[in-house]
Amino acid sequence: MDKVIDILSWAFLLSGSFFYFVGAVGLWRMPEVFTRMHATSVSDTFGAFLMLSGMMLQAGFSLITLKLAITLAALLYTGPVATHALARAARHAGLEPWIPEDKENPPSKS
Repeated sequence: MDKVIDILSWAFLLSGSFFYFVGAVGLWRMPEVFTRMHATSVSDTFGAFLMLSGMMLQAGFSLITLKLAITLAALLYTGPVATHALARAARHAGLEPWIPEDKENPPSKS
């Protein structure tokens, strides 16, 4: 049984690492602030879920698991809220989302 838990937890940890890596690549490759926020927020939320789930499997039933679950709940709530607040602040500052039909004039990488 311990071997199965180890395999599952490592699968969750490696999958979470993959999602964090994809988010970092999305942050680097996307053309403007709103698509960058989308790429990082989605992968960050799911990556945190997978990583902390893998850690909870490794910890077993203990106080550490409860602390990890509370941390996971906080991250699952605050991540999307922070991204939404950042997007509203960007719109308030005058940034407009890039419309894909405007392929001749993509936004600059600044």
